[in-house]
Amino acid sequence: MRSLITILGTIPDPRTGNAQRHDLLDVVTIALVASICGCQTCVDMADFAEDREALFREFLRLEHGLPSHDTFSRLFRLLDPHALCSAFGHFLDVLGSEGSGVVAIDGKTLRRSFDRAAGTSALHVVTAFAADAKLVIGQKAVAAGSNEIVTGRALLELLSLNGALVTADAIHCQSETARTVLARGGDYLFALKGNRPALHADVKAFFADPPADSLAWHETSDADHGRIEIRRHAVTHSVDWLFSDRRYAGEPAMPGLASLAMVTNTVERDGQTTTATRYCLSSARLTPERFASAVRAHWHIENSLHWVLDTAFDEDRARTRKDHGPENLAILRKLALNVLKQARPGLSIRRKRNRAGWSDAFARTIIAQMR
Repeated sequence: MRSLITILGTIPDPRTGNAQRHDLLDVVTIALVASICGCQTCVDMADFAEDREALFREFLRLEHGLPSHDTFSRLFRLLDPHALCSAFGHFLDVLGSEGSGVVAIDGKTLRRSFDRAAGTSALHVVTAFAADAKLVIGQKAVAAGSNEIVTGRALLELLSLNGALVTADAIHCQSETARTVLARGGDYLFALKGNRPALHADVKAFFADPPADSLAWHETSDADHGRIEIRRHAVTHSVDWLFSDRRYAGEPAMPGLASLAMVTNTVERDGQTTTATRYCLSSARLTPERFASAVRAHWHIENSLHWVLDTAFDEDRARTRKDHGPENLAILRKLALNVLKQARPGLSIRRKRNRAGWSDAFARTIIAQMR
């Protein structure tokens, strides 16, 4: 397996002339380590490099000294995000060593990345997250004039999904997206909501009055902090009726459809009870136990990625706005999070970032994951 630093060294340098004074690998590596150690901005990165120069000289050349904050800013504005994304390939190796599992697809908007003067909207990125390994394995920004559906499909086309179960919200419940997942070697599990009104109504009616012995059931429950939640999962492999002659002409069928699933959540808290029911489609012949596990795993992208980026990395307040800067720094934060996830697993991300920022000895144990 190639080290992450080796992979970073293969990124093409977009700079020309005297702007190449500082080695590209040195600048990117400093930025990544600085992000791991708690830095948020290019100014932070330059200050961190100055304060921890002795640490960086242990494994970097720094032939022309330390880069300034303008050097960091200029590089990330120019750097090709697709090239930087290639570093996620290092973590695909890790995913393979863990075995196939759930790959969750979801979008997130960086709320402060809009540029009112230039008339550009806030950056919206779609991320692929290996829920079992809790690692980011890919990211793609939504281009101007495009949308999350098309971008999610383009991201999936870059990934090897052999044996994986791809989970996504209802916005991605599209025939073409399903075909993409199947073509890449995976199976899909998509939420089904009102954006597919006819199909949603039919599936809802089926589960309301199912044929005898057509459903398999599994129940799970949680009780903590005064909250009791019971989840009842139902799965059927009876899908032929969706493609019978009684269906209307021209209906966009979901390719490879093998399972219909339903989960009903009943939550009791403070003497009040609420119930919500969700429906899903899958190309895998799921057991209710596997369905229950996959539904819970999908939420890791919210709890273990988006929430951590907002709370530990303060991503929602990141104000980089020019050119490729917002996208590249979003990639850098996810690479930093991947490294932190692999190192010292008994500690929280916040504690690891703080201690790496305070102590060279602790920082070395994190940096070792990159070498």
